[in-house]
This record gives sequence, structure tokens and C-alpha cells, in this order.
Amino acid sequence: MLHVVTVHWQDEAWIEPQLRFLRENAPTDHRVYASLNGIDDSFSSQFHYAADLEGMHASKLNQLAEVVREDADPDDLLLFLDGDAFPIAPLDRDLLGDFPLAAVRRSENLGDRQPHPCFCLTTVGFWFDIEGDWRRGYEWESSIGVPVTDVGGNLLGNLTERDIAWRPLLRSNRVNLDPLWFGIYGDVAYHHGAGFRRKVARHVELVGSSEVRAATHKALIPASVPVLGRAERSVRSRVARRNADRRVEAAAQESELLSREVFGWIQTEPDFYRRFLDDPAVHGGDPR
Repeated sequence: MLHVVTVHWQDEAWIEPQLRFLRENAPTDHRVYASLNGIDDSFSSQFHYAADLEGMHASKLNQLAEVVREDADPDDLLLFLDGDAFPIAPLDRDLLGDFPLAAVRRSENLGDRQPHPCFCLTTVGFWFDIEGDWRRGYEWESSIGVPVTDVGGNLLGNLTERDIAWRPLLRSNRVNLDPLWFGIYGDVAYHHGAGFRRKVARHVELVGSSEVRAATHKALIPASVPVLGRAERSVRSRVARRNADRRVEAAAQESELLSREVFGWIQTEPDFYRRFLDDPAVHGGDPR
């Protein structure tokens, strides 16, 4: 038996494609447990279990796993899925290989190291044996030298402390509309990215913040000059922040336009993901 845990927030648009791809690629004997927040109750009947759970994304996943535990065997498979993610290839125990857990690792996001809950396969028994936890907390150093944590941080810390190896599913796009969004992982999972929120990537925000911090170090007037030194640093910091905010906003607007286009493909093309996996020459280097 496969138990699928997912969260949909304030928008039912992803329910149909997610359940469709699960029907096509998950074992016949699978159940889907969902947190449906701000979504009409009429959609609840499409799930084995559905509730309007409180808390942040990670805590909802943890709560749903507890629900699964009540009627699952320890050897049953447990799949965590973001609401805007789903399998695009047959899904079974072989994905684990010799590992107890296989998950997306978004190394492209400034070197993220943690298992990501957009797609994570394990067993019910293993998850509770290690006291699995999706909350942030445990930190690692990003590729730009900034300490970060995110959803999945505590799980990474847990696995690291126990010296447990896991299978990372890495981005396998041959064609990219964006370096982070619209990702294929391990040729088995699709993750749209920020399907329920404004599409602002952490790597864009962190780079902007780093540039703001660095701006004051470019000051020409020594800090020992009380008024002028502070004034120059203040001006440089404000200009850098304004420029960073503009880049974030421009990136968000462009990503939103691409998101709408790709979602249209998902709705109308059963094998839309081939646009990202086929030889780039097929589309002239662009899946569109």
C-alpha cells in the first residue's frame, strides 16, 4: 500500500492534475491524505482523508503522517508531495533502491542539502522510527556562504546525526525555463514550484540581501568620519536595497507569466513534461 500526503492551500486548481498523475503512475492500492485549506468542502470526497489543518506547511505534513500511521503497516510506502507536484513515471518501491528514503534535493537552489517535501518517498515504519519531522531548524551553509534553513531542515539534521544515507533525486531537466521552477527530478517527479504563493525564489532574495550587506563595504569615505561616513553608507545601502527589490519584483512577474503558460500545458497535454526532458533541439532550445 502507498499512502500519499499532500497540502493544498487556498486554491483547488492543482487537485485535478495531481490526482490524475497519481492515478496514472502510483500503484492501484494507494490512498491520498490531504490538508485542504480555504478550499470548498466538495473537494474532500476526492481524497481518502481530507481536513482543514492548522499550522505551517511542515506541521501539516507531520500531522497527516500521524493520520496515516493509524491505519498503515510499517512496511507501507509513504509519499510526501507538495500540492503542485506529482509523479510523471511509474512509482514503486524500486525508487528507494538500497536506501530508506528518496527525496528531491534542490541543489540548484544555492546548494540546498535537505530532503525536500515536494516529493519524498519512504516507509511508514522508517519515518516514525527516526521521528521524522519536516520543520525547519537545522542549518547548513548555502553556496554563497550564508547559513540557511528551510522546510526539511530538521529531517536533514536527523539523518545526518544518525549517519543515515538517503537517495537524492536531482533536477534532470534537459530544458529549463527557469533555474528553479518547473523542475523534473530523477525523471520521476515534477515540481512546479510556488504553486500556492507569489513566485519569489529564495536564491533571488538571498543574493539581493548579500548585495545590500556588501554595499556599505564599498564606501569611499572612512567610517571614522562621523557624519559623511554614515551618510554615504546609508545612501549606498538604500540604493542597493531598491535595486534588489526591483530585481525580485521583475523575477516574480516573469515567473508568474511562465507559470500560467506551463499550467496550461499540464491541463491539456498528458505528456507535457516531455517539453523539459526531450532533446533541446526538438524545441529549438525552448520547450515552447
